[in-house]
Amino acid sequence: MSIPVRQSARIGAYIFKQKITRTKKFPLIVELEPLFACNLKCVGCGKIQHPADTLRQRMPVEQAIGAIEECGAPMVSIAGGEPLMHPDIDVMVNELVKRKKFVYLCTNAVLLRKRIDRFDFKPSPYFAFVVHIDGLRERHDESVSKEGVFDEAIAAIRELQRRGFRVHTNSTFFNTDTPQTIIDVLDFLNDEVKVDQMMISPAYAYEKAPDQDHFLGVEETRELFRKSFADGRRKKWRLNHSPLFLDFLEGKVDYECTAWGIPSYSLFGWQRPCYLMSDGYAKTYKELVEDTDWSKYGRGRDDRCNNCMAHCGYEPTAVLATMGSLKESLRAVVEH
Repeated sequence: MSIPVRQSARIGAYIFKQKITRTKKFPLIVELEPLFACNLKCVGCGKIQHPADTLRQRMPVEQAIGAIEECGAPMVSIAGGEPLMHPDIDVMVNELVKRKKFVYLCTNAVLLRKRIDRFDFKPSPYFAFVVHIDGLRERHDESVSKEGVFDEAIAAIRELQRRGFRVHTNSTFFNTDTPQTIIDVLDFLNDEVKVDQMMISPAYAYEKAPDQDHFLGVEETRELFRKSFADGRRKKWRLNHSPLFLDFLEGKVDYECTAWGIPSYSLFGWQRPCYLMSDGYAKTYKELVEDTDWSKYGRGRDDRCNNCMAHCGYEPTAVLATMGSLKESLRAVVEH
């Protein structure tokens, strides 16, 4: 299933408006973190390393909605932590959908079948669940440090599909992956589970993650995805990425980071400069954009950026490059 026409048209119109108004820095999607608490201890994530009093906090719905309205982004990815641990997560989703924002609720799905009836989620073209799946059973359970999570996540996906929800997946790959492990999980999700769309990302060097030994370098990433995408495989998978971002992962093109395009808003405010690095926080998106020295960041300028090929920095660049080229825009339509 391709990106819905409604969404493609909305995003295209939004970007065109920014060009007309000569707005140079604007958000495409906000990574909204209304809590840091989680029910898992994934080796590649450091969110639960926060102090206990921080882990107990939950962002008020009004604060979350206010941040999204202030920045004007057309899409919102709600993460954490585990969003299903937020008692008002359904209210937050419904308020954003009411405002015709495209909302992705990211979850490890462990709590989903137990709690789905407590919440007032409704199927909508503006709403999708995004279930985290890092590999087939053994690899996924190892990455989340708990057995049985893969089976529960797949069961939750099938339950959501039964209830009429759009379901996406998000997979992060490490240097312990091979082209075959990537092919296996994407074939499974695409052909057997039949999720609507899949998102993928090389493991990014999140500085607070317990496991610092298995993040990918740039050349490792390019080789891994070049082999995984060989023989036309990437065209058969329902990947929720622009063709140019997939080209970027393969090393066919290279880009500058556009971190302000997918900013992160959490209990602390707007994170500088991105989801993966914490160089302070801004109170407003305007302050984030205007008071951050963006020239300090990126490969060759900050050592922390040298091995990063994460979607939060480079997908916006690829999207803007696509929209700026008739040839690439047509290619995006054809390949989706």
